[in-house]
Amino acid sequence: MLTFGVTVLPDPPHSRFLELMRLAEENGFEYGWTYDSHILWHDAYPLLTLLAVNTQRMKFGHCVTNPGTREPTVTASSYATLHAISGGRAVMGIGRGDSARRVIGYKPVKMAEFEASCRMIKDLMNGRPVEWNGKELELTWAKDRERIPMYVAAYGPRALGVAGRVADGVIIQLADPVIIQWIMEQARAAAVEAGRDPDELECLVCAPSIVTDDMQEARNAVRWFPAMVSNHVMDLIERYGEDSEIPKELTEYVKARKFYDYKDHSREGAAHGEFVTDEICDRFSVIGSVDAVREKLAELESVGVDHFNIYLMTHGQEEILRTYGEEIIPGLRAAV
Repeated sequence: MLTFGVTVLPDPPHSRFLELMRLAEENGFEYGWTYDSHILWHDAYPLLTLLAVNTQRMKFGHCVTNPGTREPTVTASSYATLHAISGGRAVMGIGRGDSARRVIGYKPVKMAEFEASCRMIKDLMNGRPVEWNGKELELTWAKDRERIPMYVAAYGPRALGVAGRVADGVIIQLADPVIIQWIMEQARAAAVEAGRDPDELECLVCAPSIVTDDMQEARNAVRWFPAMVSNHVMDLIERYGEDSEIPKELTEYVKARKFYDYKDHSREGAAHGEFVTDEICDRFSVIGSVDAVREKLAELESVGVDHFNIYLMTHGQEEILRTYGEEIIPGLRAAV
């Protein structure tokens, strides 16, 4: 059964962050996520601590953190601590670093370092002994308790290989069923090669969602999102070239891209989203009437999506959460 989460920016004031997360929990959302980009917004770790003590059931974590701006053993200990504070509700999303790294002048973490860090963090935060920098390390206080899952954000073959070999699931920042299926095929193939069960790899899809009969309003509200995704697509094209195994459905649209301004990262109305067509808005997001949104979510579930995470960086935030709580989530549950 499809589970639901919401990503709220760690924007000031922190009271607004908590207000939206509590409303999400009241409306049946099982997961609360936030970004980890410490220059653009509040530092997210204190906010996650507040979330741990101001919610009752909601699982929570970053979508996503990275092992470059956060020293990996600190990240592992922080998550193990959040897990203890919350009674076992921490979940980790991790990637190579986009805005958190680029804004301070660094590129995303290199792939070999990323994989090694993910392996170590996954073990250390779950109370298992590790070797790191020639040292034997262990969080003895984190032993013998419910496991913290690790989800890896990835688009390209190499990062998807890391997800398949190491992670509990894949974070996919778009809602196009064709691309989702290709991504999961790559990750599951890597899982098989590593001797893991590919069917245990979860699929987590993240995208903005506007519930309205006015499609132009919805498209204008989400144009920032494919523009944000284009940062990762440009990296893929730089590494793999324009004619690679990566689906054209993912790479073709960025040819019209002109620029990207991180000051407006994940902001509705960002000028760098002007190149994004209506068709891409429709494919990458979950927008439209209540029936259209239900149909899109049912389609995502039919291609193997386990979790849908709303990127709540649009107008009408309370209305979105309440509509999902009153009409979308119960309707999908009733259809099962």
